[in-house]
Amino acid sequence: MTRVIVVDDQALVREGIRTLLQMAGIDVVAEASDGEAAIEEIQQHRPEVVLLDLRMPHRDGIWVLEQLRDRGEETPVLVLTTFDDDELVLGALRAGARGYLLKDVTLERLTRAVRALADGGTLISPSLTDRLLRAIRAGEPNTDGHATPVQPLTERELDVLRLIAEGYSNREIAGFLHLAEGTVKNHASAILQKTGSRDRTQAVLRALREGVLG
Repeated sequence: MTRVIVVDDQALVREGIRTLLQMAGIDVVAEASDGEAAIEEIQQHRPEVVLLDLRMPHRDGIWVLEQLRDRGEETPVLVLTTFDDDELVLGALRAGARGYLLKDVTLERLTRAVRALADGGTLISPSLTDRLLRAIRAGEPNTDGHATPVQPLTERELDVLRLIAEGYSNREIAGFLHLAEGTVKNHASAILQKTGSRDRTQAVLRALREGVLG
């Protein structure tokens, strides 16, 4: 079972998410109501995925993401929140979130996202892609402070990158494109190198910035 920690300041929300995920075969190993407690639980339980709200008292979700990044923690974080403004989306992704969903998401979509992140994937949905494009065009041409242009990608690498942006794991991408999973991993590594990115989320953001994804 995929091991998850749920971080949200509302007890009823945490209880609801726990119940739904456990019905879907996902193990919620711990909960936290604020950022500091979240860091403690992550260090203690070492989950495969963290579900993180952004607006919380004391220490918010962005603080949690920055702490994990600064400590070199690689636990995938899926933001699950009611807030969908562009500044929060971009801030969370820049701070290291692997995905971003709103709380009105279906259980099927949520569980698929959790499993995709646990399997090394990234979740940037089409609606979020549109939001990022609008924000970038509105005045954030370089959202991550990186000036190196993206090297040209092959058609197959573009296929892989589009599926990465949809939140699919290497295994799922291999199935869609009728490739070996190792071949997909090689394409993903080439994409990171050509975009000068440290992870898949950053690769998608840079591809969007350069207009690579259309």
